[in-house]
Amino acid sequence: MASIDEAKQFVPLNIAVLTVSDTRALADDKSGQTLADRLTAAGHHLAAREIVTDDVEAIRAVIRRWITDAGIDVVITTGGTGFTGRDVTPEAIEPLFEKRMDGFSIAFHMLSHAKIGTSTIQSRATAGVAGATYIFCLPGSPGACRDGWDGILAAQLDYRTRPCNFVEIMPRLDEHLRRPKAQGATV
Repeated sequence: MASIDEAKQFVPLNIAVLTVSDTRALADDKSGQTLADRLTAAGHHLAAREIVTDDVEAIRAVIRRWITDAGIDVVITTGGTGFTGRDVTPEAIEPLFEKRMDGFSIAFHMLSHAKIGTSTIQSRATAGVAGATYIFCLPGSPGACRDGWDGILAAQLDYRTRPCNFVEIMPRLDEHLRRPKAQGATV
């Protein structure tokens, strides 16, 4: 079972939040706000926050900009992971992945199934690594964002989590890029 190693110092990450929606604005973006509130309450920095329409090229443009930004360690998207014609977040982002994180989708669906049952199959939550940046794509509901953050991301983005976490391997993600990430984390 995961635990917090209090002997280690918390390492704040720079996290960007992208809401994918044809109908939302910052004023009524509950899902993006849920993520922003949770990540800052945990001690991380909100590096950027945007809303983009359900358009493959528009989504990719923001993600490409963020994965080349040395000031962004993690990207979390919300929205566009369903099955309607306008849901294109996985199609936009997965081709950018250098490495897929299949375990994230499995963990998200297990967590979601415990709360909403078989309705979890209506989500195509996905994650991966691109340009030494972690990217997590969550569904567009505030509940799914709470579940994804509270049940998975809060622990995995905390350097103190044992037996392992994503922060401790960040310095090695960019070995091929020579780009500094997660200042203060050591392997």
